[in-house]
Amino acid sequence: MSGVGSFNTEEVRFSDQNYPQNYKVIYFPKKYVAPPRLPIGLTSVDMKGGTDLRIRAYADPIQAQNFTAHIDTWGDSTLYSAGFNYLIEKPGDLAFQSGEFEDSPSTNPRKETSHRINFDRPFVTPPKVIVFLKAWEMSGGEASRLRTYPSDIDAKGFTLHFETWGPTALLSGVAGWIAYPEDKEHIYSGAENTGEVRPWEYASKQTHSDVVFQDTEFSRPPTIFFALSHVDIDSSKDFRIKTYVDNVSTKGMTWHIDSWADTRLWSATVSYIAFT
Repeated sequence: MSGVGSFNTEEVRFSDQNYPQNYKVIYFPKKYVAPPRLPIGLTSVDMKGGTDLRIRAYADPIQAQNFTAHIDTWGDSTLYSAGFNYLIEKPGDLAFQSGEFEDSPSTNPRKETSHRINFDRPFVTPPKVIVFLKAWEMSGGEASRLRTYPSDIDAKGFTLHFETWGPTALLSGVAGWIAYPEDKEHIYSGAENTGEVRPWEYASKQTHSDVVFQDTEFSRPPTIFFALSHVDIDSSKDFRIKTYVDNVSTKGMTWHIDSWADTRLWSATVSYIAFT
């Protein structure tokens, strides 16, 4: 891997301008011999409540020197702002594998779906896997709830899950994933949930905690890729969430999951990879 970057719609327009399509050409730090792989995960979303919530983050096209970043909405959804992180995987870096899966049950919304992901190249032992959200279309009922997570990880693949509960109906969703050898040095990953800090029923505008990079040595503060993998927000108000990290050192970091104004954030999860 060679780096992490970000894109936010406020780089191309103000939050009070409701454009359904938002895009920007972003140049890589260097030109590669071929287009790199580019996992993308949402880090912030600010949308009008009371309607179905529709958002999609993606890169198209991806070229050797640059790519076009997109964050779109459609239908009657109102997107004030949103942002995503991206991870640059160099063309020759075969230790890492990544991809995405799109679940589109719009004709028959379900509470839970799963799909088996098969790696292009089997690992020697079961790898480390993180998953994160790239897009969703959820019904705008009492609450907007969505979670993606992996299970049954082995050397050949894993099972990726989408899950919702309560009154929420998942119309479609896209999850990205990254896998790497479990014994690879100078890398640490995980997922942190607000429930580790406070009960879900005590909605809070700001939730944060520290992560210790256990049994992992870094000679310098690592680069962090992070993205949301679970959201649970009262959708009677506007849908507002933002995750970020700070205080990054060789020993650990602090993660944050915030909302603002009258939004009630019940719970959320951020997935991450730290590497040098």
